[in-house]
Amino acid sequence: MRAILGAALLATSLSAGAQMYRWTDSSGKVHYTDTPPPASARNVQSRGDRAGNTAESGEPYALQMARKKAPVKLYSTPGCEACNEARNLLNARGIPFTEVSVADPESAAAFKKTIGGTGVPALVVGTRVQKGFEEGLYHRTLDAAGYPKPGVLRPRNQAEPAAGEPQATEPEGEAEQTPASGPYAPRP
Repeated sequence: MRAILGAALLATSLSAGAQMYRWTDSSGKVHYTDTPPPASARNVQSRGDRAGNTAESGEPYALQMARKKAPVKLYSTPGCEACNEARNLLNARGIPFTEVSVADPESAAAFKKTIGGTGVPALVVGTRVQKGFEEGLYHRTLDAAGYPKPGVLRPRNQAEPAAGEPQATEPEGEAEQTPASGPYAPRP
């Protein structure tokens, strides 16, 4: 009965142009809501834009919004142990990030201009810059930006980039995501 009621509500709101979310909780129960699901939600689907756009993604809604508001960039150098620890922390937490290797004069100059220093690693989360590596500080910075807590996301395995080259934030096989839209979608 709940499934029929949920489907009827979903169909009604789709025709009205409202943003609806379909998601599964940790016990496997499917929910239909007009509010964004929690970070622990699985199989999140967003529907309801009159233009027919959907924002279906395997990423939790909280991750999508955090990435949009505060993208993560890690500056590193080859062979840097602290840089490896920073990369491992981001990978273990499942955070998509761009990594730039500061190994040549051009990338070093761009790094100094962006960060205002020369020490690596440097983590940039949105507009916030963290110089050096301190595990607790990295976690607090990611938490403050709205990224899901440790253990919520599937770990990643992003390797060290080639010198001076940014590494893509998308895991292999994932395509560019269509941004959420509709009356309940966050505004830029």
